[in-house]
Amino acid sequence: KLLYNADLFTGTRMGEERGIQEIVQRHGILRTRIQVVNGIPLQTIDPCAEFRLAVVELIQEGNHQHNLQKWATTEAEKPFDLKQDLPIRATLLQLSPKDHALFLTLHHIVSDGWSMELLLQELSTLYTAFVAGQPSPLKPLPIQYVDYAAWQRQWLEEHVIEKQADYWKGQLANVCSPIDLPTDRPRASVQSFRGGQFHFQLDTAVSQKLRTLGRGTNSTLFMTLLAAFAVLLSRYSGQQDIVIGTPVANRHHGQTQSLIGFFVNTLVLRTRTEGNPSFRELLQQVRQVALSAYSHQDIPFEKVVEILQPERSLSHSPLFQVMFDLEQSPTYGEFPGLTLTPIEREHQTAKFDLTLSMVDTPSELSGYWEYNSDLFDRETIVRMASNFKTLLAGIVANPEEQVEQLPLLGNKERQQLLVDWNQTQQDYPVVQGIQELFEQQVQQTPDAIALQHCDRKMTYRELHEQSDRLACYLQRKGVGSETLVGICVERSLEMVVGLWGIIKAGGAYVPFDPAYPQERMNYILQDTKLSILLTQSHLAAKVDNAGVHSIYLDADWESISKLPFSSLEKKNYLDSLAYVIYTSGSTGKPKGVEICHRSLVNYIREAIATFHLVPCDRVLQFSSISFDVAVEEIFSCLCIGSTLVFRTDEMLASSQQFWQRCQEWQLTVLDLPTAYWHLLAADLTTETPLPPNLRLVIIGGEQAMPGYLDRWQRYVTQSYVNQGSSPPQLINGYGPTEATIATTFYSLTLNDDPEKGSLPVPIGKPIGNTQVYVLDHQKQPVPIGVPGELYIGGAGLARGYLNRQGLTEEKFIPNPFSSAEPSKRDRLYKTGDLVRYRPDGNLEFIGRLDNQVKLRGFRIELGEIEAILIQQENIREAVVILHEDSPGNKRLIAYIVATVTTGIDELIEKIKAKLREILPEYMVPAAIVPLSALPLSVSGKVDRPALPAPPELKRAPLQDKLPETNLEQQIARIWESQLAVDTIATEENFFDLGGTSLLMIQVSEQLKQQFEIDLSIIDLFQYPTISTLAEHIDQQLKTNKSSEEVDLQRSRKVSQSQQQRQKRRQHRKTKN
Repeated sequence: KLLYNADLFTGTRMGEERGIQEIVQRHGILRTRIQVVNGIPLQTIDPCAEFRLAVVELIQEGNHQHNLQKWATTEAEKPFDLKQDLPIRATLLQLSPKDHALFLTLHHIVSDGWSMELLLQELSTLYTAFVAGQPSPLKPLPIQYVDYAAWQRQWLEEHVIEKQADYWKGQLANVCSPIDLPTDRPRASVQSFRGGQFHFQLDTAVSQKLRTLGRGTNSTLFMTLLAAFAVLLSRYSGQQDIVIGTPVANRHHGQTQSLIGFFVNTLVLRTRTEGNPSFRELLQQVRQVALSAYSHQDIPFEKVVEILQPERSLSHSPLFQVMFDLEQSPTYGEFPGLTLTPIEREHQTAKFDLTLSMVDTPSELSGYWEYNSDLFDRETIVRMASNFKTLLAGIVANPEEQVEQLPLLGNKERQQLLVDWNQTQQDYPVVQGIQELFEQQVQQTPDAIALQHCDRKMTYRELHEQSDRLACYLQRKGVGSETLVGICVERSLEMVVGLWGIIKAGGAYVPFDPAYPQERMNYILQDTKLSILLTQSHLAAKVDNAGVHSIYLDADWESISKLPFSSLEKKNYLDSLAYVIYTSGSTGKPKGVEICHRSLVNYIREAIATFHLVPCDRVLQFSSISFDVAVEEIFSCLCIGSTLVFRTDEMLASSQQFWQRCQEWQLTVLDLPTAYWHLLAADLTTETPLPPNLRLVIIGGEQAMPGYLDRWQRYVTQSYVNQGSSPPQLINGYGPTEATIATTFYSLTLNDDPEKGSLPVPIGKPIGNTQVYVLDHQKQPVPIGVPGELYIGGAGLARGYLNRQGLTEEKFIPNPFSSAEPSKRDRLYKTGDLVRYRPDGNLEFIGRLDNQVKLRGFRIELGEIEAILIQQENIREAVVILHEDSPGNKRLIAYIVATVTTGIDELIEKIKAKLREILPEYMVPAAIVPLSALPLSVSGKVDRPALPAPPELKRAPLQDKLPETNLEQQIARIWESQLAVDTIATEENFFDLGGTSLLMIQVSEQLKQQFEIDLSIIDLFQYPTISTLAEHIDQQLKTNKSSEEVDLQRSRKVSQSQQQRQKRRQHRKTKN
């Protein structure tokens, strides 16, 4: 009820209450109270109601405007008791001996915008007459609102409604999901109505040109602005089917225009932007849609919802969540001897996600944005308003421009996105290749320990000499500049000797994980046409039949070690290949990414600077060499003089074992796959032996979940504070292999808690000599906060894909923002990742463009569900997929790894209940599958294809699930009575059976009377089947202190006349 209070200020002095009393007596709707009889709301109109004007003295020191605003906010939030109160209140506020303000509050059930203006005009007429000592000059009203209501009810019951109903069925058939506007916070499971407003104004020139454009296309100003608003929403959401609600006065019958009452209806206007039409073409479409809607505006919006039966959710209103309205500048009439100044009250409610209300004044257009403040920050709306103004200026400048090319960004925002946030230039001394950085370090610290594997160690001098000898050996075998050489070696000192040996010989290494399936290994060998492969004797069976010459770094080392390394010929250049790493391909076949020395050198230098690596650091070598994070671990460590310590398989036996080894080996830097870091964070306790020397943890490879971050920060902080030392820094890295390991970094400080796990962990800002762009599918930059595809440019870009020229040209495109000729432009890499800019310039990862799922018309980001799952008690890991049981039959499946081994079924039921509280119904997984561990790929990421098939949904036919318990049968009788259905199964949905908001009120009233419990409409939303509602009511009865006095076996006869039942059945037949 608070939501629908309408209010207005006016003032400097007011006379008696006689004028308002006359208006109340004149309009029967203002003397109406609402009584509920047998669960049905009925109007009762007092023949004569006494109205009293409240007078409040508000003479206080300080700002009158502030005091007025504060009082008005409190007054507007007072609800109406429509059973007892008149639906109108008026208060005269005395601000000073001479200044007064009149505060009018009308319940929206009896008023609309037209009514407010009419009320003030009549009050002006009456005031003028009364102060002159004359009687009321207003003519008696020919009809009252109750007459209109009776006419409308009769009209709805006749067949006239069918034609309009058929129109809306066709117009809104297969309407898309809610407009997926980018929000600052996730949508809650139950819609809130907390809101804010932001006012803005267009300049006179643009306002006039918009009017001219409309006239030139035979369109109204409303149509022109609506089309522009639809373009903005389409560009913000990335959707091409835009549904917007708009109010219409619905007073086309002349006699209704002098009545106060709620006549306004809501029309649902659908705009399609597919095909990228020009704005002028889109305006013609909007014009036709609006004119058709006006011709079918008599059917109430609630009836349209009932007919269409859209997916209902507590998280948003049905059919549309965005409203547009154009109002004329209001006229309030003249009050002799008074100066009237309307006073705007700061609104703190929002009926929808977003409402744009424009006001047409004689000079220029103005307006305000009403927004749900639980979804949007004010700063976001300010930017949106600025983008809208830029869009409107672009439209009037060139209405023939295609809608996806129209400008959204002002010069300042465009400069910030494309230039200011990409000022990353770093100048480094020129070197010939990565080996030169290593050799410089060898000269500085030759006797320092470079490598350690268990008890084996190797100094920088030894590593340098051994890799030089291997390089000489390889050159004698024909390895030269850019010769591809395979390496399939287990984690060991020999592995690093092999890598440096290949690079120093001038070749580029192609890494193979010894755990590769034979088929994958054979494919890469065939694709690269390798002639030489470095390996170890115990891996001979895996490589001997591969058709390449194998060099065994153990068995063949004696002959290799005899070679003099002084004869090594330098063959590397910055543009030479350094390595080729294979990554998964969308075709199912891996693709080889070619990385040059220039890219590698730039990244290693950036990594050393970002991580503040120093010679005394001890860095864990964790990843497989087939994963490019190993490049970061190995080369950044060895190019600064640190010690690289190889992990062992046994240290991964448990998180406890992992931390113990880190402590024993005195590690200072960990570079971990995010999936493994999640495991460590999930297992943290106050007893976890965290290593005292640890100063830095780097994570990357997939999205970091905020729930794990919260847990990490809590336990790690406590542990290191107890030790009397500073906790390690945590850095989140992001980057595709095609951009050399990592493109952005974000340092997570101890105070960086993303709203208790509700917001994603940022991926940060670009590293040195790297540029990032967030673009739409037309390669236009998107506004701050709006999702777009990430494009990467700069020194880190790969040469391309080995033997895949077509794919290289598809993914590496000329930079559209370069001023050079197309053939000479630098390149951008098209990542396929969906990101958005935060206002502070940090990037936020949203997901893969090809991994967003759509279920029952709703776009769903699986990561949002996963983030909530892992925040639940006793959940260690979670992953969610969209599974298709059969064509068109899709459902969400969640896989969890619990921290407990008993009571799993109870845990799953508890989680489901919690998810229903937090998430919209369509985002709650249909099944939760417990696993002992999530399958991981070689790179440490969750291997989704390897997840087990979900269990089948074993659902009995509905006819076999009729109400069984006495409680279910009592609920069923009430439903059957109100819905005019003979038999309802326990799993059938209330809304699928034709349930409406009005029927919900009636059902809830009867249920409250039947069981003497508290039951709200929200409960019917949350428990829309007989079985779930029965469980909810049963729980209430059990927990109610007086439940023992309630006879659960009683059978109250539902009071429902035969005439009411027959009427509903006839309506149901007509609807069907």
